[in-house]
Amino acid sequence: GGWQNRVDRQASVSVRPDWKRVDEFDLAKFAKNIPAAEQVAPTSEEDLLWCGFLDQYNDQYDRVATRSAVPLKRVENRDFYPVTTTDDPVIEKLAIDGAGNVFATDAILAHLMTSPRSVYPWDIVVQKLPGLLFFDKRDSSQFDYLTVNETANNPPSKSDDDPDGINTPERLSLEATMINQNFTQQILKSSKTRTNFDLPNPFYDPDDNDGMEPASVAYRYRKFDLGDGIQLVARTELHGLVKKKITGGSEDTQYMTAYALNEFDSAKGPGHAPSTASINWRDKIDSQRGAVLATELKNNSFKLAKWTAQSVLAGASQMKIGFVSRAAPKNAYEHTILATQFYRPKDFATQITLSVGGMWGIMRMLIKLFQTQPEGKYVLMRDPNKPILRIYAVPPGTFEEDDDDEEEEEEEKEGGN
Repeated sequence: GGWQNRVDRQASVSVRPDWKRVDEFDLAKFAKNIPAAEQVAPTSEEDLLWCGFLDQYNDQYDRVATRSAVPLKRVENRDFYPVTTTDDPVIEKLAIDGAGNVFATDAILAHLMTSPRSVYPWDIVVQKLPGLLFFDKRDSSQFDYLTVNETANNPPSKSDDDPDGINTPERLSLEATMINQNFTQQILKSSKTRTNFDLPNPFYDPDDNDGMEPASVAYRYRKFDLGDGIQLVARTELHGLVKKKITGGSEDTQYMTAYALNEFDSAKGPGHAPSTASINWRDKIDSQRGAVLATELKNNSFKLAKWTAQSVLAGASQMKIGFVSRAAPKNAYEHTILATQFYRPKDFATQITLSVGGMWGIMRMLIKLFQTQPEGKYVLMRDPNKPILRIYAVPPGTFEEDDDDEEEEEEEKEGGN
């Protein structure tokens, strides 16, 4: 009975008359048609640079359970920097120095690598310069906001049962993104445990920070050799350090990523998903975590695959997932951590049927497709309502006039504060 709930979605960006369609694929099939020889991990991975710092994971969070749940705190003084590829000064320098010929961030790569699972519309900008390819996100896009229940049978939509509108896709997305940021910082110990890397955070300006400091993030710039002369350089992110006791009493330090899943519909009132489709976390998370995760894998298949791909790209040994629920179903501002769990990214990929070779196959296919195109600017777009991926050639100035308007608006906003 999907039809009565069918929502016609708008494209993430409107196609202009001067855009030229270059190609289109069926998103469900295109990954399956990539030759097996292309669906393999890179022949080599190499670290180029480390920037930023990491704090140590606080293992008290391993013991959180429903009875000993911990309120989620708001991190007011930490800045996060979801900077796109061509705005990253480190990538710019690496490109000038000839470190690679394809450049991207882990978030953009992971998005493309797992895109067959996507349901909502999205777009990525590709710039082809002489001998170089850059994958970017559009400045004013929703790209960095987490979706909630995107792949569920009944994804969230505006409804009369939600008069305050706290469960619309947009509001849920904002809520999930804030939860995720807060969670990643709360589970770390104080800065006394901090490990600083070779270079400081490239996006933090100590002179102009309004009392803010960067979040605990290490930017690990890595080069992946994809064969056929493709050298892909990516900025990847790690979120913390885990100390694991190993035999003989010594400690092994591992890199981790951290993400939060969130529950918003614990009350099963009218208009909520049928009781079979989701389970109340407080009842199940301690005794049947596998069942909770299985439901999340169905409802958030794309988001979980993307996090896993990001963790694999960053070379994290551990991926920490938090299970965070609203303190009360109608309160979208206060949350509780009910449980946390470590997963090994490659094992987790297997568990969620995400083929690491298949991820790289998708990137190889897209890179080779752009290698055959003339220099210029392109937009990769998912159709808002059908699983179709389209590629458009667009005029070189596309999206750039938007920036000026925005900067003026930003300045007005800042002036008005």
